[in-house]
Amino acid sequence: MSKITFIGAGSAVFAKNVLGDCMLTEALQDFELALYDIDLKRLRESEQMLTRLGVNVGSTCRVKAYEDRVEALRGADYVINAILVGGDEACRTDFNVPKKYGLGQTIGDTVGIGGIFRSLRTIPAMMELAADMRKVCPNALLLNYTNPMAILTIMMNVHGGVQTVGLCHSVQGCVPKLFQSLGMDAAGVEWKIAGINHMAWLLEVTRDGVDLYPEVKRRAAEKQSTPHRDMVRFEIMRRFGCYVTESSIHHAEYHPYFIKRSYPELINQLQIPLDDYLERRRKKAAQWQKTMAELLDNAELKHTRTSEYGSYIMEAIVTNRPFRIAGNVMNTGLIANLPQGACVEVPCLVDGNGVAPTVFGELPTHLAALNMSHINMQLLTVEAAVTGKKEHIYQAAFLDPHTSAELSLDDIVALCDELIEAHGSLLPAFR
Repeated sequence: MSKITFIGAGSAVFAKNVLGDCMLTEALQDFELALYDIDLKRLRESEQMLTRLGVNVGSTCRVKAYEDRVEALRGADYVINAILVGGDEACRTDFNVPKKYGLGQTIGDTVGIGGIFRSLRTIPAMMELAADMRKVCPNALLLNYTNPMAILTIMMNVHGGVQTVGLCHSVQGCVPKLFQSLGMDAAGVEWKIAGINHMAWLLEVTRDGVDLYPEVKRRAAEKQSTPHRDMVRFEIMRRFGCYVTESSIHHAEYHPYFIKRSYPELINQLQIPLDDYLERRRKKAAQWQKTMAELLDNAELKHTRTSEYGSYIMEAIVTNRPFRIAGNVMNTGLIANLPQGACVEVPCLVDGNGVAPTVFGELPTHLAALNMSHINMQLLTVEAAVTGKKEHIYQAAFLDPHTSAELSLDDIVALCDELIEAHGSLLPAFR
């Protein structure tokens, strides 16, 4: 029996989306859907919910929960990763300690101080997963949904010895959501996107060979006269010429220009919701029991296949029917003016041979430079994890655009030291 293993299956809604998609995919019938989570209560709830869903949708997939991760992984063809190390308490630490230094964040899961420390506490768990995979499913493809996407993709491919592709929602929804927000018809539109995770660039957008960017920019400029949720991205497009894939909420903290103590009016002017991630987590926690009750008590539970890439990737490999994705993969010359060894987000063709990234060429110099401002931090965070040296943590933070724009070198060192102490046993020992 072929096998799909879901690590972090206690995230029931996401597990329903990805594994429910598999249940509705003809090529993936008769697969075992193996579930694993360190929270045994949530694990059993997900098993119950997915078992019922499988019956209701007529799937022949077999759902099985495991309390032993090695056994959950044993013989897997595909592994889906969706873990959050440290939970909400660690996330609050990533926000609250920097606040003492006057450093605000919106999401803090990919870049900045929050991204660095989420990486450092997630990497050990990922390396343990990699070691288990090398032992019991060495040929499995890891589909990683956990952030920080680029750093973890580098770690798993280079240092974990596991074939990994990072999957994110931002590219596939970029143009449809942009056009919807501007009142434009997205039917028949083609686009060209490449860069890094959460900072890939909409380089071209056309319909029947006609460049639609002038109209996009005209409407975006008009919309900036009144407050809306995408003001940061529209400002980036105005100044740098291209729209970027990830939300304005993210991008406010990706640059040195927006969250500034010396210009607090920008935060209101550009609709930047500081601490947004914490508020999302708070609301999710408050709704969790209601959400689980709705999933567990619904005897008629159904599912409609989503746009998540997971099931489409596995279907393309099993059937050898090509499918195109935006994947986070190692830069092996794919984007020529970004460094080898970085993780880039480019179009990939998936078929019976697996995931094949496309050679993209060069990005415009100024866009590559913006990407490099985060690649530098990513590579140094990897260096810190591999060497165990605090100096590389400091250097990663020194090079983060938002952090370095707000804090002195001494304050950055003090902040990193305080976060190391606050996270305690969630982090490995650094010297």
